[in-house]
Amino acid sequence: MQFPESWLREFCNPPLSTREIADILTMGGLEVEDLHPVAPPFTKVVVGEIREAVQHPNADRLRVCQVDVGQGALLNIVCGAPNARVGIRVPTALVGAELPPGEDGKPFQIKLGKLRGVESQGMLCSARELQLSEDHGGLLELAADAPVGGDVREVLQLDDHVFTLKLTPNLAHALSVYGVARELSALTGAPLKAPKFHPVEPRHDARLPVKVSAPDLCGRFSGRIVRNVDTTAKTPQWMVDRLARCGQRSVTALVDISNYVMFEYGRPSHIFDLDKIHGALDVRWGKPGEQLKLLNGSTITVDEKVGVIADDREVESLAGIMGGDATAVSDATRNVYVEAAFWWPEAIQGRSRRFNFSTDAGHRFERGVDPALTVEHIEHITRLIVDICGGEAGPMDDHVVRLPEQRTVSLRVARASKVIGMPVTPAQCLDAFTRLGLPAREQSPGTIAVQPPPYRFDISLEEDLVEEVARVIGYERLPTTPPLAPIAARTGSESRRSRFALRRQLAALGYQETINFSFVEERWEKELAGNDDPIRLLNPIASQMGVMRSSLVGSLLQVLRFNLDRKAERVRVFEVGRVFLRDAAIQTTDTSVRGVRQPMRVAALAYGSVDGLQWGRPAAPADFFDAKGDLEALLLPRRAVFEPAQHPALHPGRCARIVLDGTPIGHVGELHPRWRQAWDLPLAPVLFELDLEPVLAHPLPAAQAVPRHQPVERDIAVIVGDAVTHDALLGAIRTADTGGLLRDASLFDVYRPKQPLTGIAAGEKSMAVRLTLGDPDATLTEAQIDAAVAAVVARLQSALGARLRG
Repeated sequence: MQFPESWLREFCNPPLSTREIADILTMGGLEVEDLHPVAPPFTKVVVGEIREAVQHPNADRLRVCQVDVGQGALLNIVCGAPNARVGIRVPTALVGAELPPGEDGKPFQIKLGKLRGVESQGMLCSARELQLSEDHGGLLELAADAPVGGDVREVLQLDDHVFTLKLTPNLAHALSVYGVARELSALTGAPLKAPKFHPVEPRHDARLPVKVSAPDLCGRFSGRIVRNVDTTAKTPQWMVDRLARCGQRSVTALVDISNYVMFEYGRPSHIFDLDKIHGALDVRWGKPGEQLKLLNGSTITVDEKVGVIADDREVESLAGIMGGDATAVSDATRNVYVEAAFWWPEAIQGRSRRFNFSTDAGHRFERGVDPALTVEHIEHITRLIVDICGGEAGPMDDHVVRLPEQRTVSLRVARASKVIGMPVTPAQCLDAFTRLGLPAREQSPGTIAVQPPPYRFDISLEEDLVEEVARVIGYERLPTTPPLAPIAARTGSESRRSRFALRRQLAALGYQETINFSFVEERWEKELAGNDDPIRLLNPIASQMGVMRSSLVGSLLQVLRFNLDRKAERVRVFEVGRVFLRDAAIQTTDTSVRGVRQPMRVAALAYGSVDGLQWGRPAAPADFFDAKGDLEALLLPRRAVFEPAQHPALHPGRCARIVLDGTPIGHVGELHPRWRQAWDLPLAPVLFELDLEPVLAHPLPAAQAVPRHQPVERDIAVIVGDAVTHDALLGAIRTADTGGLLRDASLFDVYRPKQPLTGIAAGEKSMAVRLTLGDPDATLTEAQIDAAVAAVVARLQSALGARLRG
């Protein structure tokens, strides 16, 4: 919010300096982000009128002007501006004047001199030379009634300052000069000059039929017809200057009037070309497929979630945001329809972002605009139109459909004292509300009831009233008190490791952490995660980031591709991140969104040589077993089971499901050849993805006494079918009934004869296992050893059909 100080002081003029006003506004919650003078200092620049302008005798581009500056005698001034002509009044720097400093930082002083042999007794100035703007196309032409000889600083009111406020979203009532003045009056106690809106007498009976079909979009719609308007009329200079100091350039008189009232009272409005409206107006929600060309030249497609103003033929305006090009006023316009409405904030919020633009009107309406003064503001706009552009006003047409309920909010004084941190009395609270214009009464001892006025959309809770009391009393008066809450260190559970410990362990295994967007390409979801119904974004930040990811695999492959494009030969990366899955059982809470489950996962990818550059052994690319080994190290001391499985992103024969404590927690494997070819990867990366929660579980270590008796080792070789796996063999051995004597079992040899041998048939193989047996309390006897070995052999025979090799 930007505005000049002089405009603010017209409504509230406290006996304070500019800096003091800025400090009070900031401490009152309206942060002054910037404060600067309208014009830099300069002296002896007056209004001069060019009485004569002739060609310079020695220069084609120069003119010799006779300028009246109110001193009796005319000044002879040489000027090269293209618009130097007889009759105009321009800023004239007299001899001895000091103009704003240039690029060297030194003031520029005007001296008596000669240009091409002709004496020049001053200088005619452009806006850029006075540093009023960057316009250097010619002299700054002043109003025709500017007093000759008058100080330019007084004529243009340059001894003024521009305030720029950084407002929080709840301060919609301060998005106008009058709104800031109202706050300044409450904070300083200076009187507030309330506006008076005198009705404009109707000159005809014409009305435009209006129907409000969407009460949840528009609560009040007011308008009137004004005929025979001169749209080519020039905007008064005082209005142009005020708009410029609000950061708004002048367009046309009608547009400037609408903008002026918006900055003055915070009321966005719209002016239609009446003759371009077909039939009646209908305020409704849009229909899918309807199109509208806006005033900014873009054409948008609306749907049933966007409010519009339509006539009998087409959509004419985007409700509360921007008007349409079809009914825009032009120089040929003669009859207009002035509209001011109350749009429900929730019906406007977020609509501009859907179309990738924002407007001053939408910025105000989505925060809340006073619904009580639509008629009064139209009266004000009408009077400005009649005074500047002429015309004949018609009767007011006001449709009140549904206005916000004014709910009473209660404040407990004791609660306010506790939150603010200093004692406050009911009298102080009532005084604060009175100064703010909030109707308040003492509901009961220690409780105050407040009725928020229509323009205060930010007061709905007791805490909102506490804030109002605190800022009127003054934040600078709040005492500095140390916190009294006890601080106790929270110890983490030893049976659970932190995410940072997990990250450190992965880094110790040689992986580097990467952080990626949760938004990915829809193609990744279908190809790499098998997700045909991903969660789509309404307004993606880029076309290739249109859905929420349900797997981390695509993000890691993108990181791999990025590194390979930069000549990396060995890549090991991991990510700990959130994925997003559809789940109808999830309800909306403080940490969840209905229908979306958001678990955390950890994923890693290895590509290229296992060891990097070294000389000790032949180089080999990372394979399935390297990733499996890293996984086993990550999960220690727990042991996972790896089962053959299928995954959309992984090689069909080199993929395993990871089962921990009987529960599947993820997959590990080599990238599918199809995707390796699609991503143009010279080697196949191996990767794994796990649910994070099971990985963070970390069982407590249990101390065990060192065995006092030496273990016994026995080797057995069994013949089994060729399809029997290592896991199946060791699983059967561990389930054998050895009386608790089996400590460990290790496979140390697998033999497949190239030609059939005695005892080993085709389709069979020999697997040799070393059994480690022991008893912590006694030395094993041969009978115990033989019984344990026999139990293992019997278990292998019953479970796998194995037999001892002869």
